[in-house]
Amino acid sequence: MRQIVLDTETTGLEVRQGHRLIEIACIEMIERRPTGRHYQTYLNPDRLIDEGAKQVTGIEDEFLLDKPRFADVVHEFLAFIDGAELIIHNATFDIGFLDAELARLDGNYGRIADRCTVIDTLVMARERFPGQRNSLDALCKRLGVDNSARDLHGGLIDSQLLAEVYLYMTSGQVALDLAFESAPEQKGSAQVVMPAVLSRRPKVLHASTDELAAHEKRLDALDKSAGGVSIWRKEEAPAGEVAAAG
Repeated sequence: MRQIVLDTETTGLEVRQGHRLIEIACIEMIERRPTGRHYQTYLNPDRLIDEGAKQVTGIEDEFLLDKPRFADVVHEFLAFIDGAELIIHNATFDIGFLDAELARLDGNYGRIADRCTVIDTLVMARERFPGQRNSLDALCKRLGVDNSARDLHGGLIDSQLLAEVYLYMTSGQVALDLAFESAPEQKGSAQVVMPAVLSRRPKVLHASTDELAAHEKRLDALDKSAGGVSIWRKEEAPAGEVAAAG
């Protein structure tokens, strides 16, 4: 199964008041494992950002002046999420803004629900932790997910944290190894990052002298019980050594 963990940032809270998207970020998982691919772009909203949104995201109006508009990235964004299961915290908010952006465009793009299924982790959290705070920060603290790098709301870091929270809530799996670096400041088109190749060498633990002696003693007992060379010694000994033992 292909899943996309998605987060957006906006100029304000109310899409009905004409607020717009200023960032989209997605992380890809296949069979519940992060692939290292992600999609992230900032957007020029053609309007000012509310002061409250600036405080939350740290994004200023001037930063977005040279960024693409949603119409410029719609095809690559939809290609990235098409057919996937979207994992979103408070999905009604993000989907509402995405659908509003699609509706502004010429052409029949439809709605996000026409292309993807959606899992709302806020709904999941409220069912699992009724009566408690279920913001992303609260869930990270409750589930032991390290969010120390989250000074401000940002699409990519929030998507990474949400992926860990989701996997923890559904299977107890945490500590994802997302094989990509933090997205650099975007100057134009969106960024799609392919998986990095990780070079890892497994650590080999060798038995101690005492452990080897205990193992040999156990094999001697098995030989005696078998009335000859036991199958375990045959499995581990070179052919010449087995013949000599016989």
